[in-house]
Amino acid sequence: MVTTLPIELDPATAIYDQELAARKPWSRIIKKGQILRIIDLLGNQAIDTLFYNAYDTSERYSAPDTIVRQGNIFITTGTQLISNEGNVMMTVIQDQCGKHDTLGGACSMESNSVRYGLHKKHLHACVENYLLELSKYEMNKRDLVSNVNFYMNVPVSEDGTLEIVDGISEAGKIIDLRAEMDVMVLISNCPQINNPCNAYNPTPARLIVWDAA
Repeated sequence: MVTTLPIELDPATAIYDQELAARKPWSRIIKKGQILRIIDLLGNQAIDTLFYNAYDTSERYSAPDTIVRQGNIFITTGTQLISNEGNVMMTVIQDQCGKHDTLGGACSMESNSVRYGLHKKHLHACVENYLLELSKYEMNKRDLVSNVNFYMNVPVSEDGTLEIVDGISEAGKIIDLRAEMDVMVLISNCPQINNPCNAYNPTPARLIVWDAA
C-alpha cells in the first residue's frame, strides 16, 4: 500500500508548469520551500535526477548518505535527500508510486555498448543528457554523482544483484519534493530503449513548481 499525504496543489496556482519531452534534459533552481512535482505522464518512464546546492555545487546529492540516514535503499513519502555534507536538500512529501531507485545509476553510451553491444554505443543516454545540461553551469563529468531514478523499478535479487525490470508506475503518478535549501535540480528524461526501465518506449514527463507557502 502506498502512503501519501493529503496534499492538494492546484496547477493553476503554480509558478512553473512544463512538459519535458521524451529523451530530453532539464534543469532549474528550486528555492527553499518551493515544491517540485514530477509526473510520469504515460507510465513506466524513468526520470533520472540529480541535486546540487544552487550556490555551491560542490555540495550535491549523496546516495550513500541518503540510504544510511533513512535505512532504506528506496525513496518514497517522507524520504529526505541528503547531501555529501550531511544536509537535507529535499524532502519527499507525497509519492503515488511507492518506491524509487537509488542504486541503478544513469545509463551512458559506454554502458550501452558493454551491456547491449557496440552497435548500441551511438544511442543517446542519460550521462550525455547530464553533460549537455551541466555545460550551462560550467560543470562537467567530474561533477556527476550517483543519481535518483524516479519511477524506475530496480529490485535486489536474493544473491544481492540488481535487476532492471518492468516499472510499477502508472500514467499520471506523481512525486512531490519540497526544497529544504536552494537546490539546482538536474533531470534526464531517460532515453534508454534497451531495457524495461522505460517499457522500451521513452515518453514525456510533466514538471510543476509551486512557490513556498
